[in-house]
Amino acid sequence: MRYREALNAALREEMQRDERVFLMGEDVGVFQGAFKVTAGLLEEFGEKRVRDTPISENTIVGMGVGAAMTGLRPVVELMTINFSLLAMDQIVNHAAHIRYMFGGQVKVPLVVRMPQGAGHQLGPTHSHSFEALYLQVPGLLVAVPSTAADAKGLLKAAIRDDNPVIFIEHEYLYGQRGEVPDDDDHVMRFGQAAIRREGGDVTIVGISRMAVTAQRAADLLASEHDVEAEVIDPRTLRPLDLDTILDSVRKTNRCVVVEEGWPHGGVGANLAALIQEQAFDHLDAPIARVTGADLPMPYSKPLEEIAYPHEPQIVQAVLATFGDV
Repeated sequence: MRYREALNAALREEMQRDERVFLMGEDVGVFQGAFKVTAGLLEEFGEKRVRDTPISENTIVGMGVGAAMTGLRPVVELMTINFSLLAMDQIVNHAAHIRYMFGGQVKVPLVVRMPQGAGHQLGPTHSHSFEALYLQVPGLLVAVPSTAADAKGLLKAAIRDDNPVIFIEHEYLYGQRGEVPDDDDHVMRFGQAAIRREGGDVTIVGISRMAVTAQRAADLLASEHDVEAEVIDPRTLRPLDLDTILDSVRKTNRCVVVEEGWPHGGVGANLAALIQEQAFDHLDAPIARVTGADLPMPYSKPLEEIAYPHEPQIVQAVLATFGDV
């Protein structure tokens, strides 16, 4: 099943299961979603539960917050994560904090779905990776699934959760295929990382699509450099399964964190701080970070290609922890 089809299946199953679940966003109905994730849902569930909205992200998310407070379970789609900046007030000041400010009397079971990432020549206003912006906010859950199975299982979990969830998909991954359980009970737990590849020489933590790139880099390291890397996919950043990462680092004594976002204040910087605080005595080399370039995403295809990480950059960073570069 393709990644987009897995997301579609999760939405359909949860809408069939719970009549309080409804979708809204720009072009989610008639056009079936910018990336076709909502294909067929308008026809099946009607305009009351699949609602096309005006182009106003702050309004869309604000409506979602209000609907969630009154007992519904809205799933809001924003066309790209860049556009969520227009809704930051509703996401941070309201969705994330209302339950706290009301002493738990009101819940906000809202899911905000949005794609991110480079590779499609969509320019700087459509292609950035902003996990770090939402990772910082208490009150939000943050999911970054990299496989079709995780996309389905985590989206179902997000819809059922009583907290607001920032659900970040990757534009490159929508067409990628993977095995997906076909049962309605495929609901994953937030805060449970996946060990995508086992190894004893170095730990590579890959965020979102970079978990896939890291696996390919690990295969190159094994075949060309006799280095066995352990690849960890956190799957969710809030809550974060830090224990799995620390256990791996204590075994391998080296760590490389790979993300597509910018280097300053990023997910990798946060993980590097946590790992050195709690596993410093186990490190044989400084924690390395591989990130996107510190610039707006270029539109030019050749420039875009060198603005986000690929396997060679990861291989080089790993070898540097052994002093081989």
